Amino acid sequence: AGVPPRSMDSVVQIVEALELTHHDGVAVPELARALGACSTPGCRAVLGEPPEVPPAPPTLTQEQWLLFTQLLHHDAAAPERGAVLAPDGSTIALGPLLAGVEVGLKRATGWLGPTTDPPVDALYAVTITEVLGTSFLLARGGNRTTLGPGGCWDDVDNPQNYTLLGPPSPIPDAVANGAMDGVLLGTQLAQGPIALAKLLRGYYRTGNGTEKGRPPSSYRRRDFGALLGLEKLEEEVEAMLKVLRVLPPTQELLEDVGPQEVATIARRAARDFLEVYVGREVAPGASWWDPMVVQGSFCSFVVGSDGYLYQGRGWHWVGAHTKGYNSKGYGVGYVGDFSATLPDPDAIALVRDALLPCAVRTGRLHHNYTLRGHRQMGPTSCPGNSLFQEIETWHGFK
Repeated sequence: AGVPPRSMDSVVQIVEALELTHHDGVAVPELARALGACSTPGCRAVLGEPPEVPPAPPTLTQEQWLLFTQLLHHDAAAPERGAVLAPDGSTIALGPLLAGVEVGLKRATGWLGPTTDPPVDALYAVTITEVLGTSFLLARGGNRTTLGPGGCWDDVDNPQNYTLLGPPSPIPDAVANGAMDGVLLGTQLAQGPIALAKLLRGYYRTGNGTEKGRPPSSYRRRDFGALLGLEKLEEEVEAMLKVLRVLPPTQELLEDVGPQEVATIARRAARDFLEVYVGREVAPGASWWDPMVVQGSFCSFVVGSDGYLYQGRGWHWVGAHTKGYNSKGYGVGYVGDFSATLPDPDAIALVRDALLPCAVRTGRLHHNYTLRGHRQMGPTSCPGNSLFQEIETWHGFK
């Protein structure tokens, strides 16, 4: 068998197998740190030195162990390599997620956290504030990217390769998602331990569950914003930068940065992060689409009113949407009446800035593709005057 898909389903299966070996639940996040997650100076200051890498657990197949080690190997130059595709269509970096889980589990046993000067909140430190502060610190005075980008997967059914859609930053969207999930799940675990596989399955709705409605993970932006406001995030980023100033590996980064500039960096970092990732709940470009099949859809993809892109016929079935053109193209539909109003800006960006560039990059569409409205292909008023005028401005429209 080959390496399992880089999906949250695969991760949950691995965690379930590991929990057969260890019954305390803490073993999985500690194993993650042994394999390279949370290995930055700030993370080590909060959680201590990582344990030694153990031999491959007997409950995992060789392929599962290989995938788990690949996902948790720390690569500062390519943090998106530790990412998996979740059922809600978002892409999650596993490192910050499991770091948050570890802090939550420790807090449930009465752990008070590290004694740093100034004090930092351990949960925020290992998930978001160190990487956020560092990203904006490295970018000061230059034009380095501080947040993002999103990316796309090679195959929604068997995701193996995730490609970024622009210049990398220390916080691509996958890391932002993993950090927010780490904060939310760590907060939940601190209130009372629960088996990690069960927690992940419930949050992401992995497997073939029968639950109705959107998975809790699809509300991460709203829930993170409700938990951590601008003032608190700014305060925690500033405290973390002050801690990094005294840690030997990061002293040099901050040696010529005064207290006022540290405060300015923290303010900008907190503001920009919340603006990008919480100010709108939908994340164009987090991944191609939500891999739930739209039953009975004659479109290749459908943009729902919830801001997600749903797979109908998908890329593997050319056409079946517009009579006379089925051998030549794909159909993308928006749910709603757009005669006089436009879809939400994020829903527009989801197709224009994520789906189409992803499709070109991965060879699903030719770079010189032609974009047309349904009304140009047959007797219909679709897609509505407002939406049609909008797509007339898009790349490829003819």
